Amino acid sequence: MDYQAQLKKDLKMASILSDAPMVLKRRRNIPVRLMASIMSQQLSTKVAAVIFQRFLLLFGGKEPTVDAVLLTPDTTLRSIGLSNAKVGYVKNVATFFTTHHITDAQLKRMSDQEIIDLLVQIKGVGRWTVEMLLMFSLGREDVFAVDDLGIQQAMCKLYKIDSSDKKAMKLTMQKKAQKWVPYRTYACLHLWNWKDN
Repeated sequence: MDYQAQLKKDLKMASILSDAPMVLKRRRNIPVRLMASIMSQQLSTKVAAVIFQRFLLLFGGKEPTVDAVLLTPDTTLRSIGLSNAKVGYVKNVATFFTTHHITDAQLKRMSDQEIIDLLVQIKGVGRWTVEMLLMFSLGREDVFAVDDLGIQQAMCKLYKIDSSDKKAMKLTMQKKAQKWVPYRTYACLHLWNWKDN
């Protein structure tokens, strides 16, 4: 699988590809990955990592089951630095996975869009959060995070896209991203990497 050959067809994208190939990982315990994603909303990567570590310490340093999360008092979850809203959203994830008996295996069989449609029903989980889950936990190769601020900034800079009209900007981004199908996740990884460096 050489995603680079596909991305290099776009000359602008080719100019920012790093030599080191990007690798997608598949992770277990998807509900906990989704909780981690919620915890990290509007936080820097560093702060998010600290809060997630504190969260794991509540359960002896191991990833908890959804039932264990539901049994944890809200005050305990707030004590690790989560806002009231985020405590609610984390519990919403646990409740949803329990009620619908959703397993990792089941999610792996579903399409990207099916997963998005299923999980955005959870209060506190938006499309962006599910897209991050698809990329970083389910290892899906063709996800394009058009609403991600980092991706927007990187693409506006690289392709000289006017960002004053958000709707027009997103349409232009979607159009450019068509060239990267079926490897849009890798394109996003390289855009983030280029922006950060």
